Amino acid sequence: MQKKYRKPFIAGNWKMNMKPSEVKPFMAKLAEVMPRKRECEVAICVPYPLLPAAIAATKKIGVRVGAQNMSQFERGAHTGEVSLEMLLDLGVKYVILGHSERRADNGETDYLVNAKAKAALASGICPIICVGESEEEHTRGLTMERIAYQVKAALWGMEASEVRKVVIAYEPIWAIGTGKTATAEQAQEVCSRIRKMIRGLYDGRIARAVRIQYGGSMNEKNAKELLSMPDIDGGLIGGASLKPESFAAIIAATAQD
Repeated sequence: MQKKYRKPFIAGNWKMNMKPSEVKPFMAKLAEVMPRKRECEVAICVPYPLLPAAIAATKKIGVRVGAQNMSQFERGAHTGEVSLEMLLDLGVKYVILGHSERRADNGETDYLVNAKAKAALASGICPIICVGESEEEHTRGLTMERIAYQVKAALWGMEASEVRKVVIAYEPIWAIGTGKTATAEQAQEVCSRIRKMIRGLYDGRIARAVRIQYGGSMNEKNAKELLSMPDIDGGLIGGASLKPESFAAIIAATAQD
């Protein structure tokens, strides 16, 4: 990893798991097993009801907390939505946007992801923007066509100063929760091409600054190899982030020899 330019970033995505009462014990266990010296930034993104407990439990262990979604609206008659103002008031630092599960289950479009990302940046919350191809697109050799569209749509209308604050998570849909994982070389190829795309849209300085994570069944066994790739700056971790020992091992894997 190009640590000269980018600090590695490991973010857990708990999805729709855990209860508020389980957060404190989890964080206590994580504090026990997490490496004392860390070379990365760490965050855990949790469902809305878990946010207060997660923020309280992570204050002393150097872990930041993120949400898994947000509304593009500031406030008003939007029943069931959660605003950036609410998240900021709690102390949320990150928000996952455009995850394939939200795109599939809730019909989120690239245009909506763009609107949410720009709103998040304006408020001071860092968006983790997910991009990824389906198994059919992967099989037919359409990976980069799909990724290019998603990246360009997500960054549309952003100033260079905003883009450098964005985190992009490459999550091949065929590898999310399936046990399948892109090889380190496959993941590196896509992440490298994402960076080249950003260089073309902006410039080399911005491209070097943007952190690109890999997500898609990253675990304690394959993390070190994946994280050794020059354009993979961390991971967006699903199932393994629900196990303190596994999550701590991935964090430790950012310390390359």
